[in-house]
Amino acid sequence: MNAVAETVGPFVHPALFYRDEREYLAGVVPFVRKALAAGEPVAVAVPTENLRLLKAEIGAGEAVRFLDMREAGRNPGRIIPGVLRAFADAQPPGTRVRIVGEPIWAGRTATEYPACVQHEALINAAFQGRPVTILCPYDTRRLDPQAVADAYATHPVVVDAGSGREEESGRYDFEAVYARYNAPLPPAPDVPAHAFVSDVLGEIRHFATEAAARLGLVRPRLDDLALAVAELTTNSVVHGGGSGLLRVWAEDGHVVCEVRDRGHLTDLLAGRRPPSRDQHGGRGLLIVNLVADLVRVHTGPEGSTVRFWFAL
Repeated sequence: MNAVAETVGPFVHPALFYRDEREYLAGVVPFVRKALAAGEPVAVAVPTENLRLLKAEIGAGEAVRFLDMREAGRNPGRIIPGVLRAFADAQPPGTRVRIVGEPIWAGRTATEYPACVQHEALINAAFQGRPVTILCPYDTRRLDPQAVADAYATHPVVVDAGSGREEESGRYDFEAVYARYNAPLPPAPDVPAHAFVSDVLGEIRHFATEAAARLGLVRPRLDDLALAVAELTTNSVVHGGGSGLLRVWAEDGHVVCEVRDRGHLTDLLAGRRPPSRDQHGGRGLLIVNLVADLVRVHTGPEGSTVRFWFAL
């Protein structure tokens, strides 16, 4: 880990491959302690069980920002604006920032996984040229081999925690892997699709809220869903060809909403870039990422589909 910990280039994004608790601590703890020794701001956003390990080893009283990724990063689309950028942007300009971020763990569902890979890919675009090091641990013993293979594509550097060996990834191509997971979403169930235009945005929001309530969603999450529907349907009218289709259904303990329109999202960081203070509008997909439990997007010249989940 010495090469990663001592790198002073602009943006550094290594994947850390570990096989057990010993290797995890050997790879992550020196990274954090070197940041503390250098007086660099450091945050640790990892799943609950690994958070306990690191707190016990490092000490909860240290100047480390600890976050449970199972909560803060439940929706992978929220991690860049709500966790990584939120921490990095709060530091003095030019300060090197170090973050441990573990967004992919055993137990992530097949529905969540594509959003996780796209998040890991987009970190490279979000922090290009900034003095930030983001170390991403991967449990190679428990994760599917595909997750490990994708890590080589989303990280320019890979580190083996057992040996400490670091190497450049010959398969690094974050734009290609992002595009590969920009695949059509699985077919929606056979539920009615409700068309909307600008004149019925209020009605379509009320329809979605009432449908979600019938399916068991309660406040305050019901209000979050209403906000997400309002933002996306407005986006469809303003940027997506003036109209769209909305579907609402229940699936695996969630209420799911889907908005389709004729718009094409060409900005890789759409919905993941915190707005500037003087920005007016353009926050719709960002708001959906911040309030929903999962967001999946498929976009292309033929149009866009945004599907988002709220746990019951």
